[in-house]
Amino acid sequence: MIDLDLLQHLETYLTENRKKRFDKVLSQRTKHFTVATEDVYQLHNTSAVIRSCDVFGIQEVNIIEEQNTKQIDREIAMGAQKWVDLNRFHSVKDCISILKQKGYQIVATTPHTNNCELYDFDITQKSCFFFGRETEGLSDEVLEQADCFLKIPMVGFTESLNISVSAAIILQHVTDKLKKTEINWKLTDEEIQTKKLDWISKTIKSYDEIVSRFYNNI
Repeated sequence: MIDLDLLQHLETYLTENRKKRFDKVLSQRTKHFTVATEDVYQLHNTSAVIRSCDVFGIQEVNIIEEQNTKQIDREIAMGAQKWVDLNRFHSVKDCISILKQKGYQIVATTPHTNNCELYDFDITQKSCFFFGRETEGLSDEVLEQADCFLKIPMVGFTESLNISVSAAIILQHVTDKLKKTEINWKLTDEEIQTKKLDWISKTIKSYDEIVSRFYNNI
């Protein structure tokens, strides 16, 4: 449980504009959808996906690193890694298992399987959109475990899009459609308070000292 007295005290160290910004952004955050990237080789692609998640209000990103393990490119992510929760996994199996325990259906994004086109996608179900490696795409393990397949309609000669572009297109569409429904897609009050405290800790200088003084003065 969050110490609300502490949270209120810490908010006094924020400017009014920053407090309003936190509240506005958190009011649009969701865990109804999430994203998973599988062994993406080009670092800027993963970073760009994280940036898109932040832009479109996706709070959690799942990064599978069975083969490729790298640090997030801060320049490409433009600070988005501070505001989005990154869940790292060393295997596809572990990632899918945990996502299913959380109630997510596994959505494999691929241009090669005719299951569902983007505009027909059912946004009522909690879903994790999986994006694969730049050349090989998603692994057989993900394709075998997938609950459905999703493709972006394309009419040109090119068969696929860069994964960061695909993620942006899909997330923009599904979040826009989601927010026009009566589905309970927002974060809970407790999740909002927890995340606000996390963001404040990444914003205020001497955060630990301020917290220590607060409890010493009680």
